[in-house]
Amino acid sequence: MRHSFTLPAKIMSAFILLWGLIISKGYSENHDDLSALNGAWSTAEGTVEQSLIIADGYCMLTKYDKVNKQFVHSFGGPLSADGKQLTLKVEFNSSDKSQVGKTLNFPFDIKKNVLTSSIGGAKAKWQRTDDGTGALAGNWRITQRRQDGKMAELPLRARRTLKLLTDTRFQWAAINIETGEFSGTGGGSYTFENGKYTEHIEFFSRDNSRVGASLSFDGKVENGDWIHSGLSSRGDPIYEVWSRMK
Repeated sequence: MRHSFTLPAKIMSAFILLWGLIISKGYSENHDDLSALNGAWSTAEGTVEQSLIIADGYCMLTKYDKVNKQFVHSFGGPLSADGKQLTLKVEFNSSDKSQVGKTLNFPFDIKKNVLTSSIGGAKAKWQRTDDGTGALAGNWRITQRRQDGKMAELPLRARRTLKLLTDTRFQWAAINIETGEFSGTGGGSYTFENGKYTEHIEFFSRDNSRVGASLSFDGKVENGDWIHSGLSSRGDPIYEVWSRMK
């Protein structure tokens, strides 16, 4: 006589949970999504630095010399990860607009907060700067701006201004994802405390003399929107509403 064997329900549930943890661990170690990459990364050779920031499935990479106040180049766009490969769809490239619209692949690996990849050109080791948490971490765009005393809506178009933030780093870029036009970028570190948002500029493609300066705004997050007001880098009063890219 053949006997069937059935595991008790509690043992079966425990087995399923254990197997799920094993699968999850393997999934994480293989970096099949961007969770292990979110945040800020940096690498340097002499005074020349490279900054890579990733949030909300978007990345911006910039090469610059903060000491000598020189901007070299910047590029970025939607980023995904599959196994050991990064896939970047280029939405802007300050050095070569013909790259816009292309899809680029880069091998990568992460061990103990060190990212090894050729995404910046030559294969390099990138040290994690932060883990991408924080109230402002994400990919934002301007959706409203005060003009002549009234709030003007800014619908999403090919020409757009984005600001990407991690926990401690920021970068904005004014781009056109259809024509490849690059209008400018700037970035560095920031703090957001007690209603004050302060940027510490480390690179600025339009005006290298701004490097080393700090800009402070009154800032708050309301209903998912980021509202800040103050003076622009040229001293003009601004009141802007930024919303997360969908």
